[in-house]
Amino acid sequence: MVNLRTQKRLAASVMDCGERKVWLDPSEVSEISNANSRQTIRKLVRDGLIIKKPATMHSRSRTRILADAKRAGRHTGFGKRKGTKDARMPSQVLWMRRLRVLRRLLVKYRAQGKIDKHLYHELYHLSKGNTFKHRRALIEHIHKAKAEKARERILKEEMDAKRAKTKAARERRQQRIQEKRNALVGEETAAEEK
Repeated sequence: MVNLRTQKRLAASVMDCGERKVWLDPSEVSEISNANSRQTIRKLVRDGLIIKKPATMHSRSRTRILADAKRAGRHTGFGKRKGTKDARMPSQVLWMRRLRVLRRLLVKYRAQGKIDKHLYHELYHLSKGNTFKHRRALIEHIHKAKAEKARERILKEEMDAKRAKTKAARERRQQRIQEKRNALVGEETAAEEK
């Protein structure tokens, strides 16, 4: 048996593949063994005495089927788990995600003018204190806070108007009393002069 190790190495280099992919025609061993340069190897490749084997297929169909099943919630019971709950999905990561979502929303609302800087600051600290479970809870809280603020403003305006009205009424009454006093004093002085 002739040693064709060199020819195989040269063929792999010429065809740009690994040596295990090189097929040398067993019926043409004598001709292949004479080839000692890359140029002659190229000629043998053109003639079909040396062939590059096709890549072996490695099907992913079973992997895809399993991945689809896992997406649907199969094969994920306690028996399939190796790490702890916190190792599989760290609570720190979940917290960071949640907080970043809430903070992004607050920044956006402040930029749009939906909330003022005072409410932003208050809600920022409430978010940090784990008050809101998710985005929707924060939005609902913002709506309630704004409604409460508007109600307080309306009540304050009403109270101010009422206060101004009573003050004006008091002043008018005082004025009337003063006018009556002045009239009485005027009558008394007129009577004294007579």
